[in-house]
Amino acid sequence: MAGVVLKKGSSVTKFDIGDEIYGNIQDFNAEENLKQLGTLAELIVVEESLIARKPKKLSFEEAASLPLAVQTAIEGFKTAGFKEGQSIFVVGGAGGVGTLVVQLAKHLYGASYIVATSSTPKVEFVKKLGADKVVDYTKTRNEDINEKYDFVYDTIGDSKNSFLVAKDDAPIVDITWPSTNPRAVYSSLTVSGENLEKLRPYLESGKLKAVIDPTGPYNFGDVIEAFRYLETGRARGKVVISPFPSQHLPSSIPSESKNNVTSEMDLKKIYVS
Repeated sequence: MAGVVLKKGSSVTKFDIGDEIYGNIQDFNAEENLKQLGTLAELIVVEESLIARKPKKLSFEEAASLPLAVQTAIEGFKTAGFKEGQSIFVVGGAGGVGTLVVQLAKHLYGASYIVATSSTPKVEFVKKLGADKVVDYTKTRNEDINEKYDFVYDTIGDSKNSFLVAKDDAPIVDITWPSTNPRAVYSSLTVSGENLEKLRPYLESGKLKAVIDPTGPYNFGDVIEAFRYLETGRARGKVVISPFPSQHLPSSIPSESKNNVTSEMDLKKIYVS
């Protein structure tokens, strides 16, 4: 999610009213009373530690597309111990997480050689993201690939087949659960605004780009259509839903919504539009 701070709790120190922020509010390690699920709303409440200041280079829609996907992508590299100079094979290089795995491998983790899979229409797109080679999975099966790679990052849950391109001792990351291959390392998610702050230089410089599917952003009236499209598995990058255009973000809590917002705010909570 991304938005503007409208109100804040008395113990919030990192952000002020009017700050443009972004983050992923789904922290399953949070205290029970601070757990929040979902951001399909004009107003949400979020814990301070989960968000970061929105990079100025990004629109609200671009920023909203990043936190869940980019933190998922980073966690996989960390969990399986990717090392600079290794080659990497990315399964699903055009998807919401895959587009970021390719870019992170190129610009942050120093991969020596990046290969990714995609369908025919997305081959050139994935190359532009930083892949040295793109395998069109509609024409080439994994068992037909002779090369073996130091690290395999599966973003679509196909580790029962993706292991075929891995070296004998290569880590295989699977971000889906349960994994289809007992050899795969399941990568869970650690949510942190600090993680997002570390990415700021890459986002501001344009080395790391948010990728929004060209069918979007969707508005609130098209939520069902957006989810139906997401379920097709054909999205390029992230599917984004926006409650209102960026230029029309409210500067205060609407009067009709005030009854749903407690006046005695929890210490670390921030109200965001």
